[in-house]
Amino acid sequence: MLKEFKEFATKGNIMDMAIGVIIGGAFQKIVTSVVNDLIMPTIAIFTGKVDFSDLVLTIGNSSIKYGSFITTIVDFLIIAFSIFIAIRSFNKLSASTKENFEKFADNNKILKKNKKKKTKEEQKVEPTVKTCPYCLSEIPYHAIKCSFCTSSLETLDATIEEANTTETSVKK
Repeated sequence: MLKEFKEFATKGNIMDMAIGVIIGGAFQKIVTSVVNDLIMPTIAIFTGKVDFSDLVLTIGNSSIKYGSFITTIVDFLIIAFSIFIAIRSFNKLSASTKENFEKFADNNKILKKNKKKKTKEEQKVEPTVKTCPYCLSEIPYHAIKCSFCTSSLETLDATIEEANTTETSVKK
């Protein structure tokens, strides 16, 4: 059980997540400082209030701190917008990196050769039509008789195969 826990705790994803949480906590402190020290005083210029956290609605013995809630909402919106900008920038960077690699691959001789080989292998698709050797009409590839001149193509295919095997044995 200890071994399983060790494997789980040292997986790359867990470590990445832990680093993300730690950096997120530090980022939250920065954003909270920006909200409390820069944005809220700027808003206070327009509203006449210095600090929203002082806004409290007291009913009987209980107090509702809606000013603190407003500050937290602004804090959240800034964090969400910052993450949006970061992800958007990362996606643009990834897209431009991919485009640059494709341009590089098109200009690189080695990668170009590999690309051509793949396209030739992909082109080894069986044809759908063939030409009748007697009347030169296009007929379905697997046809054994021409639909135009009614010539038998089955014997012709066998003759071609025999000729190919004879040429191969002569070359050896």
